[in-house]
Amino acid sequence: MRTIKFILQKEFRQIFRDASILRMILIMPIIQLVVLPWAADYEIKNIKLAVVDQDRSEYSRQLINKITASGYFNLAHYSSSYNEALHQIESDKADLILQIPIQFEKELVKENEATLFMAMNAINGVKASLGGTYLRTIIQNYNKNVRTEWIQFPRFNPETQIEIVSSSWYNPLMNYKYFMVPGILVILLTLIGMNLASINIVKEKEIGTIEQINVTPIKKYHFIIGKLIPFWVMGLVVLTIGIIISRVFYGIIPLGSFVTIYVFAAVYLLALLGLGLLISTYSVNQQQAMLLSFFIMMIFILLGGLYTSIDSMPEWAKWITRFNPVTYFIEVMRMVVLKGSSLIDIKYHLLKMVAFAVVFNSWAIFSYKKRS
Repeated sequence: MRTIKFILQKEFRQIFRDASILRMILIMPIIQLVVLPWAADYEIKNIKLAVVDQDRSEYSRQLINKITASGYFNLAHYSSSYNEALHQIESDKADLILQIPIQFEKELVKENEATLFMAMNAINGVKASLGGTYLRTIIQNYNKNVRTEWIQFPRFNPETQIEIVSSSWYNPLMNYKYFMVPGILVILLTLIGMNLASINIVKEKEIGTIEQINVTPIKKYHFIIGKLIPFWVMGLVVLTIGIIISRVFYGIIPLGSFVTIYVFAAVYLLALLGLGLLISTYSVNQQQAMLLSFFIMMIFILLGGLYTSIDSMPEWAKWITRFNPVTYFIEVMRMVVLKGSSLIDIKYHLLKMVAFAVVFNSWAIFSYKKRS
């Protein structure tokens, strides 16, 4: 224990002498948690709409007004020529074209049906898909309102109607910040923890102090534990800062216990820092360690379920997510914050994270070679 104590004293002094590490711990959480949740929005707004109104009737004007009043679309172009609207798409001045044909109102009144045409700029596939979905929903609502005005229902309606009432559990207001902020906090811990841990041992190699440590009677596991604990403590400090920012800026109060969050975070940091130290033992210099950790972090983040649903991934990608610690922590954070899950509810996630921690840290101890 005295050996680990001396190593910890050395590590903490070395950390507090490095101003860049302290700036990363204090400034990075503030920037990420204050800026990213406002930018990382699943909703698509300000879609530039070009309308080709060849009917110019009262019903066509009502439809256009309903679309622009939704808040999702900006009327970027209005004409009766489809070629002019298509030119707006080609010059990137419009994202979507809605063509209202001649005799739209007449067909709607006399034939009880009318045809509309939509053309979408699919260079941005997400914007085109969601924009088309929004527009179809608005048109369907408009159609429903028109039919309601026309149809005089008898006392007994022979048509069977099913009314659907939906309820959103755990996030009733569908506030995307409640969904995104816990995940961004996990990414924050991952970036800081793995980046700092991955350059730790290799930094000792570059400045030459690793040779002095290797000739001492310090055991390998003493050395790895001494390297791990300071960054483990710093990771919990970053988590605390992130929780405070989430409460102050977004009013997010976990429905579950803070104990559940901190217990899982403690084990997660052991696994993550163990992986970082493992990278550091195999790296020759800091540049190599940072590039390797960056590569692994990108895989973890992109396949972590923050921006893309894991259920929509192909089967081979789902298998990768099973070996991704970030996936489990993001899921646990959302379960605790939104659903109020307890340690019993996340026991399988916790056991898997313990397995990651044991494997990565044991591997790091085994791969660290003491050479005199």
